[in-house]
Amino acid sequence: MRLTFLGTGASEGYPAPFCACPNCQTARRLGGPNLRKRSAALVNDDLLIDLGPDLIAASQMHGVSLLALQYVLQTHAHTDHLDPNLLAIRLPGWMPIDPPVLHWYGSADVLDAAFRRLSASHAWLNDGVPPDFLEQTRAVFTPVTPGQRFTVGPYRVTSVPANHGGPGEMVQLYVIEAGDRTLFYATDTAPLTESALNVLRGLDRPIDVLALDETMGEGFGADHQNLDSVGAEVTGLREMGVLASNGRVLVHHLSHGNPPHAELAARLAPLGVEVPYDGLVVEV
Repeated sequence: MRLTFLGTGASEGYPAPFCACPNCQTARRLGGPNLRKRSAALVNDDLLIDLGPDLIAASQMHGVSLLALQYVLQTHAHTDHLDPNLLAIRLPGWMPIDPPVLHWYGSADVLDAAFRRLSASHAWLNDGVPPDFLEQTRAVFTPVTPGQRFTVGPYRVTSVPANHGGPGEMVQLYVIEAGDRTLFYATDTAPLTESALNVLRGLDRPIDVLALDETMGEGFGADHQNLDSVGAEVTGLREMGVLASNGRVLVHHLSHGNPPHAELAARLAPLGVEVPYDGLVVEV
C-alpha cells in the first residue's frame, strides 16, 4: 500500500491564519514542511480517508489525481474532516464524464450532518436534499460502527472507536489491510480506550504503519493526544504486540501547539516517531 498525507494539520491549519504566536510566525517565515492543511490521506489511488475541506487544494498542490477514487472512509462529521460540497460537485453538469461510483463508509450521523450542511449552504436545497442526491452524485453510503470488520474493494477494514467527540458523536479510526501489510490511521483521538485496544488485539497481524494523532503538542486537550501521551501510547502498543517491533509511527493532525517541523522531528526522533509533511508518500 501507498499512503499519501494530503494534510497533516489540525482544524485551524498550521500556521493558524489569525495567530501571531512564535510557532505560527516561524512557520510562515520558513514555509515548506511547516505549512499544514487540514488532515486527510489517500491510500494508493482509490481509497480516501475523510472528505476534508482542503481536499481540492491538496489535489492541486501535490499533483494527486482523484480520478480513480472509489472508496472513502469517513472518521467523523466534524467540519475539518467533512465537507459535503465535495459531493455536490459530482452532480451531473459539473463534469462531462461520470466519475467512478464512490463507496462512502462512516457512522450514520455523518450522512445526517452532510445533508444538513448541504441544505444550509445551497439555496436550491433549502427544501432539503432530494432523496436521489447520492444516486445523482454516484455515491453509495454504507453505515459502519466501531468494532466492525468489512471489505472495501481490495481492502480489509476494521473500525476502531476513537476517544474523541461529545455526546451523540461517533468517531471512528480505521485499520486498513491489503495483502500482508497493515495500516492504522488514528486521527482525532485521545489515548486509546480499552475498547479500542481490544479491537486492535483482535487483528490478524501487527500494525506496520501507524498514523497517530498528536494534535496538542505542549498543550492538553481532553480528546486529543499530545507530546507526552504519544510516547506512552506507542510504547504500550509495541509491548502488547499490536504494533510491529519494526512498525513505523508518524504523528499528524498537528496544531500550532507543536513546534515547527524540524524542531518537532528532533523532539520525537528518540522515540522512533516521525513527523510527516503535506504531500509525503509512505510505503506501508
